[in-house]
Amino acid sequence: MITIALPKGRLFKKTDELLRRCGYNLTLGERQLVAEEQNNELRAILVKNVDLPTYVHHGIAGLGVCGSDVIYESGYEFYELLTLPFGSTQICLAGPREDTARPEDAAMLRVATKFTRFTRDAFHQRGIPVNVIRLNGSVELAPVLGLAPYIVDLVETGSTLKAHDLEVKETLGETTVQLIANPAFYKYHFEVVQRFVQRLRDALEMEHRVG
Repeated sequence: MITIALPKGRLFKKTDELLRRCGYNLTLGERQLVAEEQNNELRAILVKNVDLPTYVHHGIAGLGVCGSDVIYESGYEFYELLTLPFGSTQICLAGPREDTARPEDAAMLRVATKFTRFTRDAFHQRGIPVNVIRLNGSVELAPVLGLAPYIVDLVETGSTLKAHDLEVKETLGETTVQLIANPAFYKYHFEVVQRFVQRLRDALEMEHRVG
């Protein structure tokens, strides 16, 4: 049996739909965080997105579905087996609309974000000094309240930025949703994992053809 860690929230529904198309019917009752599908081939554990890499890294789950942004922030190394066709978004530098200064011209760029590792690396690679302030939520308040003039965050529609008189200054990258594997688990259960991945690929290809 494969144990797979699935993220709570918006990614769970899409992932669950894909697994069902592959014949894996998981039933999670109210407040239930562990489920096994009826053929005893797959066990799922439902965890917070930010914690998911930790469960896979320590082998509690052999596989996991996780955003590339969360994987990067974790600092752990995984095998990325499949890029899933949903949940991708842009990670951007944003700041006040009326601010016309170029961020790269600042003597020290001050940025609030929960993506501290990504932000630090992204600007250091360009030779831009940056002071990164970690926030776990509502980062758009940082420029409004004067904590930092800029933020780095995921941007989908941009509506939250507009509501706080912010705008995208620069797109720093794009995040994707990955099926990841614990390296040791992948090594010792290679054939089982490959069959699982192929079922996912077949389901995605069929969906693409129908669509």
